[in-house]
Amino acid sequence: MVSKNLETAINKQINAELWSAYLYLSMSAHFSNKALPGIANWFQVQFHEEQDHALKFMNYLISKGNKVELQPIKEVQTSWDTVLKAFEDTLKHEKVVTSLINDLVAIARSENDYATENMLQWFVNEQVEEEETAQGMVDALKLIGDNGVGVYMLDKELATRTYTPLNTAQGAQGA
Repeated sequence: MVSKNLETAINKQINAELWSAYLYLSMSAHFSNKALPGIANWFQVQFHEEQDHALKFMNYLISKGNKVELQPIKEVQTSWDTVLKAFEDTLKHEKVVTSLINDLVAIARSENDYATENMLQWFVNEQVEEEETAQGMVDALKLIGDNGVGVYMLDKELATRTYTPLNTAQGAQGA
């Protein structure tokens, strides 16, 4: 079992991951309505990945004999003025998630919970990738600026992104 303190913190993280999924689903719906199916696809893949992250945390708690307690998901934004603004919000959000993961690592370390710290390293690495990807999108969109052809080409490129399910079972190392 993990400590009650860590159980509570991981349950909060589960809620944060589900809120993230909801945010990305909202972004996907927004860009679908704006006739940008590739950008909508990119955010839909993010939606699925965030759900996987929540399940990975849930399955970890269950495997340790702890209780999962789901909380209501708070509302999310439903529209963005530009594609750039949506990706800037994505980057800002991923940095918040990184800080939440770092807080979990700090708790696990302070409690000498090496198994939980080990499990969390997957998320530490995942957040490096998430921030790098979001930053890359922001950088590309800044280069594109108001160029409609550039946005069109980016939309076509993002349409090719596919979702690869994560093995969320406890002990799974796959991404």
